[in-house]
Amino acid sequence: MTKHIGIAACSAEGAALCYRTICSEAQTIMGRHWHPEVSLHNHPMGRYLETLEGKGGWQGVADLMIDSSIRLASMGADFVICPDNTVHQAYDLVARASPVPWLNIAEVVAGEAQLKGLQKLGVLGTRYLMEGPVYQVKLEALDIAWETPTDSDKKEINRIIFEELVHGKMKDSSRHYFQEVITVLKRRGCDGVILGCTEIPLLIEQQDSVLPVLDSTRLLARSALFTAMQKKPVKKRA
Repeated sequence: MTKHIGIAACSAEGAALCYRTICSEAQTIMGRHWHPEVSLHNHPMGRYLETLEGKGGWQGVADLMIDSSIRLASMGADFVICPDNTVHQAYDLVARASPVPWLNIAEVVAGEAQLKGLQKLGVLGTRYLMEGPVYQVKLEALDIAWETPTDSDKKEINRIIFEELVHGKMKDSSRHYFQEVITVLKRRGCDGVILGCTEIPLLIEQQDSVLPVLDSTRLLARSALFTAMQKKPVKKRA
């Protein structure tokens, strides 16, 4: 018996990639056309942004995530994942009130970094994510150093995410921009880079990066799959 996965979605593109990864990679374990049960609930992304930018703040974001977890639990979900890095700033508020357990995307990614022996990571994502504690706390707990881009690069990365990637627009010019930012992070001593927005992996893959990439979307999906299968992932050092 496999566990039922609940996906609390925020952006459609990131959630879709996470869902597709679960379903496609499950087949290598369970057999062709097989995957665990998956249910998805999605408050409009606009509601998240309106709440975050208004009076609701992070508690308001947490309330939306908790509501999704309640709905997903009623559908039979045994645990929940959220393929959105930014809203994990509300994770502690959510975990205390959710009727079912959650996997933490930053914890999953930080664990993979430790497994690969990475010592200093560049963190890419929304401005909220790059300037917030989501990855910083998890990385520092494992004695992994981190860097973020310059303020001007943060602004442009944030623009690309919200004006292009969440709408499914993948431009070569934006890919080149991310590549240049990653190259600068390498010069600053980073030995890996976190794709800490769940849409960035749609634009940047390993062959596009001079640094090893940590794809938060697919890592979360794989962690959910192993949790549903009640198996431990095979641990291999890079």
